Amino acid sequence: MYAILDLETTGGKYNEEGVTEVAIYKFDGHKVVDQFISLVNPERPIQAFVVGLTGINNAMLRNAPKFYEVAKRIIEITQDCIIVAHNAQFDYRILQLEFDRLGYDYQRKSLCTVELAQELLPGQESYSLGKLVRNLGIPITDRHRANGDALATVKLFKLLLAKDSKKTIIQEAVKLNPRKQIDTKLRDIIADLPSTTGVYYMHNANGTVIYIGKSKNIKKRVNQHFTSDHRKAKKIQEDVETVSYDETGSELVALLKENEEIKGIKPRHNRALRRTKFKTQMVQFIDDAGYINLKLEKANPNTESITTFATSHSAKQYLEKMLAEYNLCQSKMGLHQTNGNCFNYTIKECEGACVGEEAPEQYNERVQQFISKHSFENKNFLIIDRGRSVDERSVILIEEGQFKGYGFYNLNFQINNLEILERIITPMHDNRDARHLIQSYLRTRKVIKTLELAELEK
Repeated sequence: MYAILDLETTGGKYNEEGVTEVAIYKFDGHKVVDQFISLVNPERPIQAFVVGLTGINNAMLRNAPKFYEVAKRIIEITQDCIIVAHNAQFDYRILQLEFDRLGYDYQRKSLCTVELAQELLPGQESYSLGKLVRNLGIPITDRHRANGDALATVKLFKLLLAKDSKKTIIQEAVKLNPRKQIDTKLRDIIADLPSTTGVYYMHNANGTVIYIGKSKNIKKRVNQHFTSDHRKAKKIQEDVETVSYDETGSELVALLKENEEIKGIKPRHNRALRRTKFKTQMVQFIDDAGYINLKLEKANPNTESITTFATSHSAKQYLEKMLAEYNLCQSKMGLHQTNGNCFNYTIKECEGACVGEEAPEQYNERVQQFISKHSFENKNFLIIDRGRSVDERSVILIEEGQFKGYGFYNLNFQINNLEILERIITPMHDNRDARHLIQSYLRTRKVIKTLELAELEK
């Protein structure tokens, strides 16, 4: 659990400042579950330049509660939380200073979104809150007021959590809040999980990720792990201390995150899922007569392929479907081994490429249409799908034929600027497994839409 906060102060000499406004959002890693916002009478004058910056003056605070009157609420809302702030060193110091004046030893762990952004979003022109969120397309209102800055920090932190593929942030949170009741541990873990699409992470007592999975219903899938009597499931049940999760909305994003993070984190109980996800690939070659032929073969990382399939059976089924859609030749697709005409030519459903009656140029044009539909080569497009909430969409970026990563954007923020889009994208590796997942998903499932990058403003 996190307490994302922002303070406004009087300014003045070091360790003589006072709080003039506080905003705290209790955040469970996915949504805000509690909040506290208040002006505070600092019982000392505000520096003139601070008045000009924040708009908060002494007259506004005359009837505001003093810090000792809001201290209990601050302790309660931040209990068992990690303090998160933009330039956390300053905000945490000011909080401790105010509590020291009351004779209370206020201690919390803290995270700084400046430092996290420098690590997870390298190369930004500025890491000040205003400029950073603007460059990331995150809306911010009431700049230099506690509530506006705290809300912007919540949205920034949510983006940083998504980009933290090594899960270092959540591991620290797990170590801070270990579960004590072993007998009810699994039941309590399940109770805290959502019935939504996403990726889940099982952690041991040290916060280390020991298993990663994805599901369209996280609660149901984890419950299956915890109720199974399989040897591997029993071992997971013994090792697991807590389960964290990332909602994705899109099943395709969940598949890609699972693939990327298993390869990167290498959890001890995911050994089987580190293997390649497909067994068959489709390749092309030109025969002596000049016709483009399609061929299914065993997956080979050293051979360029058009697309890949989980099994040879699913590959043949799909080719037979495409045979009719593009009016292709069974013989030239490897579906009918013959030295003469194919069967479809006999029933007048083939134009005669198998016996040389259809010109190679004419036949190859239809084959190229089929290849173009499935190959990523030189393509630049976005895959738009469901987001984590009704006002959000997920986006997957394919640029110059390479899978770049995924991101989320609010529906009020139109994707029309490639520079901003590239900043919100969480980078991922362009490997054959990732391409297989995308190609297979687009063949068999529906997404909201695909969008050519040429339609965006550079």
